[in-house]
Amino acid sequence: MTDAPARDPRVARRVHEDLDEFQRLERRPEYRVDLERIRFSPYFSRLSAVTQVISQSGAGLSVHNRLTHSIKVAAVGRGIAVSIAADAGERGRIAAELGGADAVVVQAAASAHDLGHPPFGHLGERTLDRLARERFGLEEGFEGNAQTFRILTRLDEYDRAGAGLNLTASVRAAVLKYPWMRAEGERWAGGPVRPRGLTPRRSGEGASKFSAYVLDAHSLLAARSAFPAIAPLQQTVECAIMDIADDIAYSLHDLDDFYRADLLNQAAVSAEFRTWTRDRAALAAAPHEDLVRARRTPGHGLELLRRRLISKDPWIASDEAFGESVERVAAQVVDGLLSTPYDGSLAADRSLAVFMATWISRLQSSVRVLREPDVRSGHVALEAAAWHDVAVLKFLQERFVLHRPDLAVYQRGQASVIDQLVTSFTAWLEDDDDVRRAPRRLLDLVDLAGADYADVARESPELLGERDGASLRRLAQGRGIIDYVASLTDAQAMQLSALISGGSERLWDAGQGL
Repeated sequence: MTDAPARDPRVARRVHEDLDEFQRLERRPEYRVDLERIRFSPYFSRLSAVTQVISQSGAGLSVHNRLTHSIKVAAVGRGIAVSIAADAGERGRIAAELGGADAVVVQAAASAHDLGHPPFGHLGERTLDRLARERFGLEEGFEGNAQTFRILTRLDEYDRAGAGLNLTASVRAAVLKYPWMRAEGERWAGGPVRPRGLTPRRSGEGASKFSAYVLDAHSLLAARSAFPAIAPLQQTVECAIMDIADDIAYSLHDLDDFYRADLLNQAAVSAEFRTWTRDRAALAAAPHEDLVRARRTPGHGLELLRRRLISKDPWIASDEAFGESVERVAAQVVDGLLSTPYDGSLAADRSLAVFMATWISRLQSSVRVLREPDVRSGHVALEAAAWHDVAVLKFLQERFVLHRPDLAVYQRGQASVIDQLVTSFTAWLEDDDDVRRAPRRLLDLVDLAGADYADVARESPELLGERDGASLRRLAQGRGIIDYVASLTDAQAMQLSALISGGSERLWDAGQGL
């Protein structure tokens, strides 16, 4: 593996930023190589046909997909990194001491961060996780972040077998948003407060979020070893910047989508915000069970959000800051942006562009660098006001779009497509008479997983427990099938499902590239 190059702690200030960027790139060409390998990858191109939240087929081409989201995360992250690296004060000094804040590393990590997302967004992720556990006994299930790391270090080969894209340790470490494996969710004994994502969803299931499967544990450790100043459960500086940029882009660009698609009912959203503001004291005194039982009643959702933030993140969350954020979002988003329906005019586009640019700029500039962050924070974190704003914006989208019954019906249909694909490929691989005609890439991925499991069983058997040969082959088959289905686009999954069930006559078109 390529080690992380030495870091230059000094970033000279220059009037011409483009010249500064060019000269820094000439000193760090290996990072530019990493960025180009990621952006020229077929896994990156695939993101143009993978759902972000709502599909383009249902809401038009203006809706973000995973590719446009990743490009914008890279742009937001680059702005933050350039600001920190050029800071001659405490922010810049701390970042340099911890390993640096290189803008190209951040762009590369941002470009790569969603490569592991399967068809149909988070719905596909949850479905594959369940199937991996139930069908194949894969205790780690499926996780989009871990899949991203597996793609970069194993599945997407560039110039030689076994090295993945052969990226620098800096970029590999920068995609590790949750720098642990799933089992750490049960084993970690750091007290009741845990890093975001480390707490199990349910007892016995391990961390809810993690960035590497046991098959790729050695790659995780190798990447992290280049950053000795970073604590074991903390992100690198560049990873923390990418993570914040992802939050900013997600909270605002999905709002852009939902506004354009007319999915946010201004009256309903306004009622939620007005009611919470008016009845704030009474809602604060209400029993938790009553709020949950009537969570769709105006005001109840925001109160549940307030309680969740105060409970989970007391290091930054406060009643005062939350109230101010609710007022700010109500004034600028609910009573501002949403008060005028989007009509597709040039004036509407200009107004929306200015709104988005203003909010992104404010959030980008609301960043601090911490030498010793809270366990639920990172070395780079949003200031309190901006942190609350992002939380409230995410709530707005979750409450009024993601919980819509019509979207739920559509998603359940998508889940059945993934279920059918996994079931069909399992049966195919177990058909001794026809297995040789299975998709070549599927067979390659099963073989690759088999080799990886054999390596882990030989070199780190404690990561797998006691397994015989048949058990390892079953795990390899399951991981290979999951890797294959996860690599499909939304359209490929739908077409392949129709083909394999006998419901399509478009043989050659539907099967291309599979």
